[in-house]
Amino acid sequence: MPHINLGIQIVPKSKTIDSYPLVDKAIAVIAASGVKYEVTPFETVMEGPEDQLMAIAKQAQEAVLAAGADEILVYYRMQIRPGSEVSMEEKTSPHR
Repeated sequence: MPHINLGIQIVPKSKTIDSYPLVDKAIAVIAASGVKYEVTPFETVMEGPEDQLMAIAKQAQEAVLAAGADEILVYYRMQIRPGSEVSMEEKTSPHR
């Protein structure tokens, strides 16, 4: 299965817990997954097979809720190229 890019932004809502530690829970799930990823100021972008990335995204959402978020807003962006790989490097290397 070709690699895609999946950007995920989880916006936790809580009346008692600051949002940054909750977002850190999601990033920890992504980091522990072993997929290539990059944290940006607005979202975390992952690279890998679509099914795997969607499963990781679901685990990240569950981790934020388990950490005490009252609710979450989740935004996805995906780049899929049938029959071909999509990489973060191809998009960012000209700018580094």
